[in-house]
Amino acid sequence: METTTLTPDHAFINSTIHSVYELIVAIPGSSLAINYLKTSYQDDPFRICLELFLVFFAIKYMLSKKYKPHDNAVKLTEKEIDELVEEWQPEPLVPKLSSFDRFNLDKTPLIVGAQTPKTKVTGYAKPLMNLATTNYYNFVSSDTIREKAIDTLKEYGVGTCGPPGFYGTLDLHMDLEREIARFLGMDDAILYAQGFSTVSSVIPAFSKRGDLLVVDDGVSFAVQKGVQISRSNIRWFKHNDMDDLERVLQEIHKDTLRNKKRLTRRFIVTEGLFANIGDICPLPQLIELKKKFKYRLILDESESIGVLGRRGKGVTDHFGVEPKDVDMLVGSMSSVLCSSGGFCAGSVEVVDHQRLSGLAYCFSASLPAMLANASRESIKMISQQPSMLKDLRDRTLSFRQVLNHKHIESLVEMDVLTNPELSMVPFMHLRIKPSLLSQRAITTREQEERLLQEVVDECASQGVLITRTKYVNDQERSLPRPSLKIHITNGLTKKENDKAASIIKSALVKVLSKKKDSLF
Repeated sequence: METTTLTPDHAFINSTIHSVYELIVAIPGSSLAINYLKTSYQDDPFRICLELFLVFFAIKYMLSKKYKPHDNAVKLTEKEIDELVEEWQPEPLVPKLSSFDRFNLDKTPLIVGAQTPKTKVTGYAKPLMNLATTNYYNFVSSDTIREKAIDTLKEYGVGTCGPPGFYGTLDLHMDLEREIARFLGMDDAILYAQGFSTVSSVIPAFSKRGDLLVVDDGVSFAVQKGVQISRSNIRWFKHNDMDDLERVLQEIHKDTLRNKKRLTRRFIVTEGLFANIGDICPLPQLIELKKKFKYRLILDESESIGVLGRRGKGVTDHFGVEPKDVDMLVGSMSSVLCSSGGFCAGSVEVVDHQRLSGLAYCFSASLPAMLANASRESIKMISQQPSMLKDLRDRTLSFRQVLNHKHIESLVEMDVLTNPELSMVPFMHLRIKPSLLSQRAITTREQEERLLQEVVDECASQGVLITRTKYVNDQERSLPRPSLKIHITNGLTKKENDKAASIIKSALVKVLSKKKDSLF
């Protein structure tokens, strides 16, 4: 048998492979790996094909021409570039203002100096009695709160420049949280830096996709945004209609049993004192239905904290119910407390959950120390000076009585003035009667707004500052009708309070009693 003589090249390759093989075998455990590879490729030819394909694909990919942006771009000469630049017309950053937008902008009052119960407004020689803000207790002009804020500013500086969960929490924030929880009768509370984003963060912190929200259709825009952001399943019930709420809850219960749906988190969402309407929710019935159908209750008390109840503690105090029957009490400190930010009060578990899940808490700089101290001082003043609440209610009742006159019965909706349950609510919406609009052939919202603005202008000419209610018209789920919004304040004397009511009454009569041809 002939023996094959290896060429020097073959001998070198053979010795090299043999040396590499001996080197690999010398590695501990290498024999097991070699045996595994032999058997796996022997028993699985598909694997060999797949891995060969991947190897070839990788090689082709590495050797292929790399893509560079603008490789196929048309090369322009300098002259062509200049011509294109001259022809280019930039799009406006904001859309062109309509005539009504320009009207609203022109009619916005410009306040000169500090805001007070008697405010200086551009275009008027004398200060106007200010009924256009939520300065119910005249905290804006409080020397005590101002001094506290100034002292805090000197000690802590302007802002924290960081979110609460990082380095934005100060001892003043923790003190205010404890003060709010104590004031409301809850276990704990959490602070947010913006009033609007408080409830719009609380709702999606607990209710997620697939969960269920049953919501009053009269809630404010901030609540609507929170409901929308949550991406939950939403059912609406008629405003303050507990029979309709029970019907909705029954339908959900039957549907769950019939289709054997999985158990999800479920919430009833409403306001204590409705910002868009000015009426109070029937809290005892809400709590009864909540317990019957096993829901959690989220209650926005932004408008009711400080003004409702024997001690100013809101709707729970007004009806005398246990605060802890409400799972989440949410409120803004930018209204009654004349500060900024918001809060959510509840159980320790509810509050702790938001410290990691409340978007506006986690990703916004915390409340400036001076504003936190101002809010705390406002709460103390409400707690320690119950006479303030009595004075505000006396003024509110007197204001409503002066305004409630037969001369305006045919002009505006009177329920807001005659309903005894609303006699302690320190703000009101005055809306023109639909019958009067029909008589005047007013068919569009813009015409109604312009008519109300005439009332605002007439009041200002006589020394009273009020305002039309503003809405985000194209985003409101159920856009309320145009209205005049009036706020009562302790900053005016009782005589000035009654005089302001008389001026508004006379302005309503003067403007709304005009003949049709003279309106526009």
